Amino acid sequence: MKKDISVIISTYNSPEWLKKVLYGYNTQTYRNFEVIIADDGSDERTKNCIEEIQKEVFYPIIHVWHEDTGFQKTIILNKAIFATSTDYILMTDGDCIPREDFIEQHIKQREEGYFLSGGYYKLPLDLSENITKEDIYSGKCFDIKWLKNNGINFSFKNSKFISNGLRSSLLNCITPTTASWNGHNASGWKKDFFAVNGFDERMQYGGEDREFGERLLNLGIQTKQIRYSTVCIHLDHARGYVKPEMIEKNLQIRKETKDLKSTWTDFGIVKK
Repeated sequence: MKKDISVIISTYNSPEWLKKVLYGYNTQTYRNFEVIIADDGSDERTKNCIEEIQKEVFYPIIHVWHEDTGFQKTIILNKAIFATSTDYILMTDGDCIPREDFIEQHIKQREEGYFLSGGYYKLPLDLSENITKEDIYSGKCFDIKWLKNNGINFSFKNSKFISNGLRSSLLNCITPTTASWNGHNASGWKKDFFAVNGFDERMQYGGEDREFGERLLNLGIQTKQIRYSTVCIHLDHARGYVKPEMIEKNLQIRKETKDLKSTWTDFGIVKK
């Protein structure tokens, strides 16, 4: 059967986190999907992890890799877009475990002329490390009681764990935020990705996903905020690759995109 949606998962040298994420996709209620791993130069551990997991999960995994030359996430994401076989793409990260209805909700909410922007709930490092395969397969890690037992205080933010159906639709409406492309949890039509020429490969860490979304908005693609409908857990980890000069460079590119109302980058999928 031809797949209906491609899930692009970005990763870099975090096989233990990636394994937990891939377990999450093995619980999905909507099953007609493929997974593309956008690997920004990981060592053999990630390849071995994928080969091991592929024997267990029901969905196909395509591993897209390039050599490690520093933070080049935008380049590997563009390569991953090329590797997809479907018309609709969901993008997330290798540290975000999806709830069982994650893909189902993206499928239900998708609409021509729109991209979808979801949210996430970030766990502390110790709990991120201690989540087990059983916690994921049983859905315990999305249970408020389980979270409380593991030291998470209840707040309005983690109410999204118990949101679904009418409740989630209501919360999406009454707690609006400026919807932007969220690299942890966003989806859109592949033809729209090509219409803006994908990600700007000059950009490094810090807003590279937002800039992509800003060009989609400049093109006239509208957005729907669905952060209470599509739920994922963001695992905590160190980010040694973050540098102030990266952030500053990206802010300049984003300013240019905004000021010029750019819909296209000359540094994307298609090169001059």
